[in-house]
Amino acid sequence: MPNTNPPSPTNPASIRLTEFSHGGGCGCKIAPAVLSRLLANVNMPLLPPDLLVGTETSDDAAVYRLNDQQAIIATTDFFTPIVDDPYDFGRIAATNALSDVYAMGGTPLFALALVGMPLGKIPEEAIRLILAGGQDVCKAAGIPIAGGHSIDTLEPIYGLVGIGVVHPDRVKRNNQAQAGDVLILSKPLGVGMLSAALKKGTLSAEGYADMVRWTTKLNTPGIALSALPQVHAMTDVTGFGLAGHLLEICRGSSLTAHVEFDAVPVIPLASEIAQSGTATGASARNWDGYGSSVVLPDGFTQWKQNLLSDPQTSGGLLIACAPEAAAQVLALLHAEDFGAARVIGKLVTGEAQVQVF
Repeated sequence: MPNTNPPSPTNPASIRLTEFSHGGGCGCKIAPAVLSRLLANVNMPLLPPDLLVGTETSDDAAVYRLNDQQAIIATTDFFTPIVDDPYDFGRIAATNALSDVYAMGGTPLFALALVGMPLGKIPEEAIRLILAGGQDVCKAAGIPIAGGHSIDTLEPIYGLVGIGVVHPDRVKRNNQAQAGDVLILSKPLGVGMLSAALKKGTLSAEGYADMVRWTTKLNTPGIALSALPQVHAMTDVTGFGLAGHLLEICRGSSLTAHVEFDAVPVIPLASEIAQSGTATGASARNWDGYGSSVVLPDGFTQWKQNLLSDPQTSGGLLIACAPEAAAQVLALLHAEDFGAARVIGKLVTGEAQVQVF
């Protein structure tokens, strides 16, 4: 929703946070192809056996086993504004950061705040509202913000370090999927499209409400899903888009994914925006990073391709489970008000790639 108030250094309602950032939300992540090049020559030290999950498969968080009953989950996530409202920005950033704990099957314990703000350009009340938004999300998750770190920056940045706990046998990695598993997506795609429309000042009030609704919805079903042995792999869909995060599952598990595009849930207005020709710059960077590993059918339209690579901020859980468990997983998601959750495809034996139909 456009903000028509004249900018004021003391009035938070007059500030358009997105004007301070070159990219918003998870759309400002470094593109996967660039990230791969940056990390290509980084030598990994000898890893201790109790480090159950590290950097080897680009998973959502690190997991370290404390004993036979407990493992600690540690993750961090922060970004520049995806919306102009300071309170909503804080809520979205905090929800997104805690998502990685849930995606590993864990229960959050506490968080630390990461704050970078251009002091003197953004009113202090706006910064307080950002912090309040993050605080309220953590309160909803049942955890405290126990500390953090802050610096003076050129762009507004906010996020959290998330610390959680999980039983070592219930960790849900992104590389344990099995041939024959079905793929379930818990939230609809399209947040990047709505964000692009917001930045252009063309997003309706209804579209903004949808955007905030989905990006502030905690992925709490991950806790219950961790107890299901037939859920073999799990991740959350964020800045690399559905195709990118599914490709990580395929590469980690050495499988081919078959995705039925028409089965993929999409926010209705985001579909309309995509069909109008809108796409984010991050979407194009994501697609370039996939290379030939995402295969489209002949005649596949550009707007559909853009949705597959659309960067999602605080996106849904992507779940690989045995076919006989699909009904139970969907029932669990629907009971927690994830009514858009759908089976979107399956995993089969083959090279590590995503094939779209």
